[in-house]
Amino acid sequence: MKPHVPAAFAIPTFRRLAWTSILLLAVARVAADSARNPILWADVPDLAMIRVGDAYFMSSTTMHLSPGLPIMKSLDLVNWRIVGYAYDTLTDNDALTLQNGRNAYGAGSWASSLRHHDGTYYATTFSSTSGRTHIYRTQDIEHGPWTENSFRPALHDHSLFFDHDGRVYLVYGSGDVRLAELHPNLSGLKSDGPHPSIIRNASAVAGPNIGLPAEGSQLFRVNGKYYLFTITWPRGGMRTGLVHRSDRIEGPYEGRVALQHQGIAQGGLIDSPKGDWYAYLFRDFGAVGRIPYLVPVRWEDGWPVLGVEGRAPDTLDLPPNESLLPSVVASDEFHREAGQPALPLVWQWNHNPDSRFWSVTSRPGFLRLTTGRTDNGFLQARNTLTQRTFGPECAGEIALDVTHLKDGDFAGLGLLQKGFGLVGVRSSGAHRSIVMVHAESGAAVEAGQVPLTQDVVHLKAECDFRDRADTARFLYSLDGQTWLPIGSKLRMKYTLPHFMGYRFALFCYATQAPGGFAEFDYFRVTQPMTPQK
Repeated sequence: MKPHVPAAFAIPTFRRLAWTSILLLAVARVAADSARNPILWADVPDLAMIRVGDAYFMSSTTMHLSPGLPIMKSLDLVNWRIVGYAYDTLTDNDALTLQNGRNAYGAGSWASSLRHHDGTYYATTFSSTSGRTHIYRTQDIEHGPWTENSFRPALHDHSLFFDHDGRVYLVYGSGDVRLAELHPNLSGLKSDGPHPSIIRNASAVAGPNIGLPAEGSQLFRVNGKYYLFTITWPRGGMRTGLVHRSDRIEGPYEGRVALQHQGIAQGGLIDSPKGDWYAYLFRDFGAVGRIPYLVPVRWEDGWPVLGVEGRAPDTLDLPPNESLLPSVVASDEFHREAGQPALPLVWQWNHNPDSRFWSVTSRPGFLRLTTGRTDNGFLQARNTLTQRTFGPECAGEIALDVTHLKDGDFAGLGLLQKGFGLVGVRSSGAHRSIVMVHAESGAAVEAGQVPLTQDVVHLKAECDFRDRADTARFLYSLDGQTWLPIGSKLRMKYTLPHFMGYRFALFCYATQAPGGFAEFDYFRVTQPMTPQK
């Protein structure tokens, strides 16, 4: 027996199909005219955000990379561009200069705080590598310069807070949330501690079975009340956002779960000039890294209520997302006009660079990486130049002149993470080879080799992050037109020892004697994948 169909819906099949097409087109048009989550499909974790007038500014974590503590700007909360960094190098020790077997992978500087107060911008961070809390300040957030002061200890996941009575605090901690007061000029702490707990066991509102204690503090004052955002991670569950509120900064606080959906958490509140409210958060998304989301907020009985029926929506009533090219990632032909910076802001060095051994002026139109020492592998090599990969798919391509490689030198294009993959040219005696290497198991394994009899070669790395495929392949070309795969497909994996999404990496290192160099004619980043040959 056929179900009864109301008369209003009893229209001929072809008309139903026509109306269905119209509705689908309308939905597609709305989606095309609206912002979509994630707002940035790239590794931009531990967000901190402020609005000054009509402009939004955001800081993020880049840990062992230099320059660090990136600053981004947006006029619509959706489309962002890098405008600078709070520091060139965090500190100068063996870990950050990759010396004596040390490194700062997964360390460096962590979650930052960003504030604007009395005409000055403040970006703060903390570091287990330096053992200090770092405070950077500037009058011009887009152009700098930034000045720094730092002090011990390193206060974990802190939030800088200027209270309405003129006092200044850092709210920080893991499990228990603590309150430390700063001198008015932010030169250091008024007391070395122990600092009072304003919330004990902040994870408790998420239940008793907690794996990761509450952390990621960000404090706000709205309509006379204090709102503290943190995250926790129940065992067997997902990263979960929490919010506590109080009438006094010292407490007592009452708390609740703010959002528990797809692991989207850690961040805080931002309002628009029109009075709309959002929460800025991030989501762990496999090998590409931790990617930013915006979630609408409404206020109910003095509480911020995040999401739509407890969920982070796919679309937002904001301007549509534009390409990440060239605002967050970008191609580079390495041509520099007079007065231009040596490197665009999309580039960051893996650890602190040694400026003696890289140049964009020694051969105009080329990046030259010179070996200044010997190294035992890709992860320990200095002066490796990186920028983000991004989703859903992306490809990075280089043209490499290997004329001046010395015996034992290795140069090329990598995908940087603990389980890295790369394709490059290895010089061995009178011979050169194109080699693909991966470290899926933790140890470097050569998975493909092709003899090279010319001085210039084109190399490419392609990443597929669709549906968390998290795979990459490597290709080479002798003429820049015909591409051939080499080695095996890389199964990318986000690892805590590096704590970062995969990054494109231009490298050159020596294994026998320093002094050789490689010259990169260009780096080109695209979204389409190359058809298999």
